[in-house]
Amino acid sequence: MFKKAVEAKAQQRLSGADRKKLRRTVRDKFPRASDADIDALLPPKAEIIVAKFQNRVHVYGVEGGFPVFFDVDGRGSEIYPTVFALWKVPELLPSFMLKGGEVSQFVIGGADLMFPGISVAAGGLASFSAGEPWAVKVPGNPAPIAVGSTTMSSDEALKAGLRGKALRIMHYYRDLLWESVEGHYVPNAGFLEDVVFEDPLFLASNQPSDSFEGDTHGSDAQQSHINNENIGESVNVNDVIAETSAASIQNDSVNAAKEITLDACDLKSTDNDAAAKSDIELYSLSIEDVDSHLDRCLLQALHTTVKDKDLPIPGSTLWSNHVLACRPSGITVDIKKSSHKKLSKWLQAKSSTGLITIKEDKYKKEAMLISVNRSHPDYLPFKPEKRPVEKVDQAADCAASECCSQKVLEVVEVYKSSVHVNSIFASVGADTGKLYSASEASDIVFKYIEKENLVKQTEKAIVVLDATLCDALFKGAIKKGSTYPTEIHKKDLGATFISRMQAHHIVTRGSESVVRKGVLKTVHIMTERRQGNKKVTKVSGLETFLIDAEALASELQKKFACSTTVVELPGLRVNILMGEIFTVTVIIVALDATANGLDVFRHPFPLILFPFS
Repeated sequence: MFKKAVEAKAQQRLSGADRKKLRRTVRDKFPRASDADIDALLPPKAEIIVAKFQNRVHVYGVEGGFPVFFDVDGRGSEIYPTVFALWKVPELLPSFMLKGGEVSQFVIGGADLMFPGISVAAGGLASFSAGEPWAVKVPGNPAPIAVGSTTMSSDEALKAGLRGKALRIMHYYRDLLWESVEGHYVPNAGFLEDVVFEDPLFLASNQPSDSFEGDTHGSDAQQSHINNENIGESVNVNDVIAETSAASIQNDSVNAAKEITLDACDLKSTDNDAAAKSDIELYSLSIEDVDSHLDRCLLQALHTTVKDKDLPIPGSTLWSNHVLACRPSGITVDIKKSSHKKLSKWLQAKSSTGLITIKEDKYKKEAMLISVNRSHPDYLPFKPEKRPVEKVDQAADCAASECCSQKVLEVVEVYKSSVHVNSIFASVGADTGKLYSASEASDIVFKYIEKENLVKQTEKAIVVLDATLCDALFKGAIKKGSTYPTEIHKKDLGATFISRMQAHHIVTRGSESVVRKGVLKTVHIMTERRQGNKKVTKVSGLETFLIDAEALASELQKKFACSTTVVELPGLRVNILMGEIFTVTVIIVALDATANGLDVFRHPFPLILFPFS
């Protein structure tokens, strides 16, 4: 359904009547869902967006959130939940259990689900009809990986000897609908790039079980035969004869539902998990150790992140986005400390062994990865490393939260009396050398109005201007020849009075605080293209928010594996030799520079800023 890229021809908000109709359709189509479940997926007060595609598919989602349902024909007769909805409400659909995590690579590769790839419970095949929506799960992982429609009933399946196609897959993890969501969210650590295994946290908190409520299972003695298009071809029906406890099935289902609900409440991004790892070198590596780590990182990347469909890719991209991302935790891999000294020489050495094919781009003068020999003797025996989620003790979390709270940035706009309004301050006895907030400054002018009784008697919202107040608000601001106003509305009085004062701002970060005159200056981020195809991102104005330019340059150098420099200007400027405007902006916002204080120029793609607290 979502294997090929199709652009949405229209996108609009649902009216109140259409939202009620959608909720009724979901309630009728999925009787297992409670009202609370439907409210969780389609919040009553949230805006629901529908994207209409050229192939008649309608995708429904909460504005600013995830897609939750899709309608195959746009008529409401074939509506299915997305994997995001199933991760949030696990009991929405019954599910088939695969025989192992290895089978999942074919499902998320786009193949339909065959009966021999399904684990059938000892109590027998669950009852279902043809055309019913069912989900697909992996043993030891409560989060579904796909959703589809049954091709036959359970009675027809038993008559056919549990052979043939069981589920026509409509949507799966890592298809184009999943990839359309920014951030590429996954529910737990078992979801890798090309395969899904058991969730380590789920296994640690629950006893391994071979059954879920509504799931179908099979004997461990059954073997699955898998090809690139379908999953399995044969199964021994005589093995499916034992009985199982219904109470045990229900308990396991409740445990799984609780676990996935907790997981879905805090969806984690694979990109964020990789970025959170420490870059501190724990010990000094020899040249041989660096060469060995480089080889393992390359093989790990070729198995997990480098796909043939993405080739060719530049060598620098291979290094920064794939090889460095696969380095062991706590180890810094530096190509200059290897026997090759340069990235191009290392890639040529790997090319000479036949593992990869490298060709130099005559325009960019850069090595390009053209192909990967996946039948190479070094590639075949290598088993990619699973990256479990690291457990952090509660004490460390508390210490980190306290540290962050101490460094939270606070920016306050304040105002000081000027020559224009000094007479007003003197009349009410206010200190002209003190800094006032906007509300405090407005109180002063209203005190003067109350003291002089300037409120219009016939219309309480109007203030009559005397000579002192009129000069304070408009002297020097009215063009010659124009008459001065005699009245002003109360709602305009405060803003006009504040505009005549001197603007200041107080910036506080932790124990450090500074008061500056004038309006708050912005952080400027822009890119420029230099000789060749190099892009430089320039950041200036960091000193306004008490951000250490040297520290930021060091952090960006680690993040992007690129060179950074700090240039002395009227304000410190950080130059990054990469065109990474979006990520640089998010990092600066994460350092507590507010989104309102950022100016971005020439960004090559839509920029979304998320304020961090």
